[in-house]
Amino acid sequence: MKLLQIPTANLEERIKEELEENPALEFEVEDSDQDNYDLSDNSSAEGEEGEGGEEVELSDDGADKVDLDDFLRREDDDGGYDYSDDYYGGGENETLVTPARVETNFHDHVLDQLGMLELDDRNHRIAEQIIGSLDEDGYLRREITAIVDDLAFGQNIATNADEIAGLVQQIQQFDPPGICAVTLQECLILQLKRIPDSRPVRNAIEILDNHFNEFIKKHYDKIQRHLSLNDEDFKKVINIIIKLNPKPGAAFAVLNKAESYIIPDFFVFNNNGVPELSLNSKNAPELRISEGYREMIKAYDRSEKKNKQQKEAVLFIKQKLDSAKWFIDAIKQRQHTLLHTMQAIMTFQKEFFITGDESVLKPMILKDIAAMTNLDVSTVSRVANSKYVQTEYGTYKLKYFFSEALQTESGEEVSTREVKTILYEFISGEDKHKPLSDEHLTDMLIEKGYNIARRTVAKYREQLNIPVARLRKEL
Repeated sequence: MKLLQIPTANLEERIKEELEENPALEFEVEDSDQDNYDLSDNSSAEGEEGEGGEEVELSDDGADKVDLDDFLRREDDDGGYDYSDDYYGGGENETLVTPARVETNFHDHVLDQLGMLELDDRNHRIAEQIIGSLDEDGYLRREITAIVDDLAFGQNIATNADEIAGLVQQIQQFDPPGICAVTLQECLILQLKRIPDSRPVRNAIEILDNHFNEFIKKHYDKIQRHLSLNDEDFKKVINIIIKLNPKPGAAFAVLNKAESYIIPDFFVFNNNGVPELSLNSKNAPELRISEGYREMIKAYDRSEKKNKQQKEAVLFIKQKLDSAKWFIDAIKQRQHTLLHTMQAIMTFQKEFFITGDESVLKPMILKDIAAMTNLDVSTVSRVANSKYVQTEYGTYKLKYFFSEALQTESGEEVSTREVKTILYEFISGEDKHKPLSDEHLTDMLIEKGYNIARRTVAKYREQLNIPVARLRKEL
């Protein structure tokens, strides 16, 4: 189940970890004539026998002759791992150069600017502690009193809140503008103070300083009356504010490699109206049991002299072989479950995979796919929540294809995805000076034949991350 949940982007790393931990497991060599470990349904990860009690055959064909005493000598030298094989490399003439991407993260960028303050060693260490307390988006959310305690217990530096606050003000002058702020309001004001002085900038500071709640709730009429600004001047002020960066440190955020781009787990191609499914090859690694380790077991069985050290070594080898067989079985089961689940989803939503039209998506829940595949609902959920499929119409998370049903006036059941799509189209085409209220949107959907309540429309709008009408209003 753990392997099933791992996305394709991380599977290669997981296999690499297993190869490093288990020398009895190795990648299949394409031109090898050796027999592979049987990955059919008769194989079992439990010991040396299959489900039917049949022994797993250990073939002699092409196996390298390995002396058990040689293995024991290697074990004494370097913990039993042979670092000269194909996986680890290590040939005399081999030169490995791994390119590394050099990046400057947010904290390093701020620390580099500390030299401009000409601080003594004590204050420099305090400033480093403050910068280290900044969140990735640039905010100082840790209490100043907590930073005082951190310095006292962690670095044996006695300081106080006033001294910390003074250094915070100096760090707030660093780039990017707005860093080291405690609140969004302070962050935006810090940025405005870096802009050349003008009447619109002063008005913007006035709005954020004294009318922040009205601003975030878009009560523009009240602010405009209080500042005695006409529509044109007020629009200039608002345009200055909305161009500010609410997360000044976010530009330096280094995304995890696996999260920076999507690697699809499946590919679906439309072959003359017939959707065809294939699994990403990264999900189907060619793994096998090491023939050298198999031969060690056979060499031990043939040997007449069996001392205690050899028995312990053979026990270790058998454990590694069993672990390798289990891992190969788990990878094979992962492939089967992924394909079985995706095939069921593709069959259920066949019309979408042919046309790419989101409006033809049928209501589908986890139980529907669980019933089609004879898998547990939790298994289907693991696949749906972490896997992606690439189609001719885009790349989708499998969870995208699941939705509840909604009944129309005619009694027909339609996917809530269809209703959300129509709702999104209504809001996208609205007059932003007079955005549509939830009541108005409900009436429009009812006119189209969808039997829906206003609270349901509000729920769908929130699921689409669309704010209420008042917050969608533009000047």
